[in-house]
Order: sequence, then structure tokens, then C-alpha cells
Amino acid sequence: MQLAPIPTLPSRLASRGIDVLPGVLLCALIAAIATVIGACVPLVGSAIPAVVIGVLVAMIRKPAARLAPGIGYAGKFVLQCAVVLLGAQLSLASIVRVGAESLPVMLSSLAVCLLGAWVIGRALGVDRDLRVLLGVGTGICGASAIAAISPVIRAKSADIAYAISTVFLFNILAVLIFPVIGHALGMSPHAFGLFAGTAVNDTSSVVAAASVFSASALGFAVVVKLVRTLMIIPISVGLAVLEGRRTGSSERLTPARILKLVPWFLIGFLAVATLTSFGAITETASGILTTVSVFLVATALAGIGLSTDLGAIRTAGLKPLLLGGILSLLVALTTLSVMAATGAL
Repeated sequence: MQLAPIPTLPSRLASRGIDVLPGVLLCALIAAIATVIGACVPLVGSAIPAVVIGVLVAMIRKPAARLAPGIGYAGKFVLQCAVVLLGAQLSLASIVRVGAESLPVMLSSLAVCLLGAWVIGRALGVDRDLRVLLGVGTGICGASAIAAISPVIRAKSADIAYAISTVFLFNILAVLIFPVIGHALGMSPHAFGLFAGTAVNDTSSVVAAASVFSASALGFAVVVKLVRTLMIIPISVGLAVLEGRRTGSSERLTPARILKLVPWFLIGFLAVATLTSFGAITETASGILTTVSVFLVATALAGIGLSTDLGAIRTAGLKPLLLGGILSLLVALTTLSVMAATGAL
């Protein structure tokens, strides 16, 4: 692979900045409006208004092509940066503790989801690749898992678009419904963090749902979600082996290839948490970083709202959509059942 020369890096970065700036500014403007709404109605927060405003704007008038790079940039990279900054709230010891606590709930819901995707998907007549994408998207971490798994199973672009659109639809429903369920069941912020981090399938929606429920639930929910994101690695490796056997063209799984399956923002989150653990990030700095992170989340969700493709769901039929809904329900019910059985509810 030929690398671009280092001397051209500043000009390339400047060009990229010019491309994404208009779209990012639009998302930031929506985030600012959503922040004002959240300040006036604290129960709503800034996450839901950002998504709703973004979707409404996209429905009324599709954003111009020159805004697309920045909208996509906000919906992905800005969100990942927000997650990295949330590491300032936690220490490595708390991450290990949360991982150990959430493991039974996480593994149970993932197993039920993957099994349900295979059995129910086949019964509904959903295409194999789409079953796999919906299963990993719902069971692990939404669009990130779908993006990681797609090249492994050589999924078609239409299947990828449908899976991401379906997962996103139920993410939005989770943001609206899960806080209501949490309050109805009298969950503590700690319990809701475990519930949202396990049963909601995309990082943005986990952050949004936890933010709506309680600010103190946010950090715990994110850690649970990030620990769950690590499941991309064994699932990707397993699918790569199965795909190789099915096609007879297995590609060697080197440590470097496996390492590439780990999302960079997970590494960044752990790095910031490490700095926090050693006192490099003060309490004041942690508060500032958390505030910035919340605004970045609203900016990212505005981008996701603006880029929502409602037509992709309408044109692909209802069976995969039905499968996505069933899987989301199975994950939520399994999570609640295991939490109740283990005394975590």
C-alpha cells in the first residue's frame, strides 16, 4: 500500500476541514437548540430533541450535497470523540468491576439475540446475510458491529443499508421508551445503566437513553456498552472462520487483523480513564470534559437524524423490519429477566 507523503498532510487536513465544516456547523446549531430545550425541560435532555429536529429537517428538506460530508462526520467521528471524553468520569478499576458485573447479563442477551436471528429469521424467510447483520447489530453495538461484520460475510450494500436503518429505528424507539420503563420499574441509575448498556444496541442510543433517564446513569451505561462492544472481536473471528469454510477461501486471522476489529474510540476511552485513574485529570477538568461530551453527543445525534433514510426501510419489505423488532424485544426481555434473577434489577 502506498502512503501519502507527510509534507502534504497539513493541506490534506485543511481540505478535509473545509469539506466537513458546513455540515458540522449545521449539526452544532441543532445541538445548541436542543441544549436550550434540554435546559428548559431537564427530563427531555438534549439528546432526543437533537435527533427529532434532525429527522424533521431531513423530512422537510433534504440537506444539500455539500453538507453531507459534515453530517456524516458528526454522526460518526464526533460521537466517537464524545465517548472518549466520557472516560474522564471513570477509573480502570470501575471498568473492570462493571465488566465483571455486566458479563452474565450481556452474554445471555447476546446468545438469545443471535439464536433468535438465526431461528426466527429463517422462519420469516429473511436472507442469511441480513439475518446475520440484524443479529450482530441488535446484539452487540448497532451500526459499528454491522460495519465490522459486513466485509467478513461479504454482505451486499442493500442488506447493510437495510440493517443499519432498521437498527437505527429501534434505537430511536429505545431512547423514547426505555427511560419510561426504567422509571416505571423504579430502577436506580446504576440498574438503568446496566439495562440500557446491555439492551440498547447502538452507542449513540445508549448515551441518549441514559442521559434522558439520569445524568448519573450515563457513565455506567457507557462502560457497559463499551465492554459489550468488545464482543465484536470473537463474533467477527467466528464468522470469518465459518465464512471461510462455507466459501473454501479462509483468510488467515493474524493478531494484527484481530486488533483492527477493536474500535479506536474504545482504546481512547480506556486511555482517558487511565489518566483519570492516575489523577492526571482533575475533578474540575472531568466536569468540563463531561459537559463538552454531552454537547458533542447532541451534535452527533443531530447528524444521525439528518442522515436518516426512511425510504430504505419502506422499499425493502416488512419481514426484516419485523425480525429487527422481535430481536430488540428479545434482548430487552432477556436483559430484564437476567437482571431480576441475579438481583441487579
